Amino acid sequence: MQIRKLKKIIASFNKAKILVVGDLILDEFIWGEVERISPEAPVPVVWAKKRTYAPGGAANVANNLISLGAEVGLVGIVGKDINGEILKKELRRRGIENEGVFPHRERPTTLKTRIIAGHQQTVRVDWEDTSPLPKSWEEEIQDYLKKKINKYQAVIIEDYGKGVITPALLNKIKTICKKYEMIITVDPKEEHFDYYRDFTAITPNRKETENAIRYLKIKGNISLKINTDKLITDEEIDQAGKELQRELNLDALLITLGEQGMRLFERNRKPYHIYTAAREVFDVAGAGDTVIATFTLALTQGAGMKEAAHLANFAAGIVVEKLGVAVTNQEELITRIEDESNRSDSGKI
Repeated sequence: MQIRKLKKIIASFNKAKILVVGDLILDEFIWGEVERISPEAPVPVVWAKKRTYAPGGAANVANNLISLGAEVGLVGIVGKDINGEILKKELRRRGIENEGVFPHRERPTTLKTRIIAGHQQTVRVDWEDTSPLPKSWEEEIQDYLKKKINKYQAVIIEDYGKGVITPALLNKIKTICKKYEMIITVDPKEEHFDYYRDFTAITPNRKETENAIRYLKIKGNISLKINTDKLITDEEIDQAGKELQRELNLDALLITLGEQGMRLFERNRKPYHIYTAAREVFDVAGAGDTVIATFTLALTQGAGMKEAAHLANFAAGIVVEKLGVAVTNQEELITRIEDESNRSDSGKI
């Protein structure tokens, strides 16, 4: 992989326009220190010192894209509540277009609160409603997409299973995107794998792939021949990846494997392995969002699937070395690629 080509792709990220559609989450962080154990129960008492907020879920994908230089639009649902206002404020502060973020009083904004003592997350508390959206809300999103989608080069579907992503919505997006020959990528939810046919690419992790195989076998509406749902060996991963890519008619399937890197599956090509770029894993929260953001962004700028996967791998390697749900930028990405190239002593990675 030529470093010069990868740097050229990164330099063109500012030309990209990408729309993110999916489940919006507000990430809340309570930072403090632990000095004693509670007398009420065997749990630490966290002396809270500050509270911060960040876009989560589909909003974190948008945050990754904007940090890498792209122009970004966001579509989803929030509550008509204080957390919805905080999330929209965080989006505006980062320059993320949120005209497609629709507030509704009948549904709370999804909130994930992480309590961090020192450098260690002690607990996470989730507030959410995962019931399907009312039909009128779904139509509101569809109407917005019909009017606005053609200004973008790609659509990222971020499915956290919170109710926004449905077969009807995906079919509408697919129809519109095919009309404009747009890239569509999906960060999938394992219970929804049979929703994701005929897209450009999906980016599950190992656990999501294993759970998807179990789920699809139970549903019985997909002809997987794989005889295991525990992906341990390279052969098992390859069989699962090839069958899912073929059965779902995807241009590519990118399985992230944590410390083992990534495996890319394309039509009529052998599986391609990419070794991890992380030097020290500190916090994996949000790494999947970084992967799909960088992968899709690279595709919009003419990268091949392998080049896009390599860039996604480098970006993920950077964010897992940071505490909390983090993002990276063009400068960090180029520096990491140059460092890896210098290590190889060949100008390639």
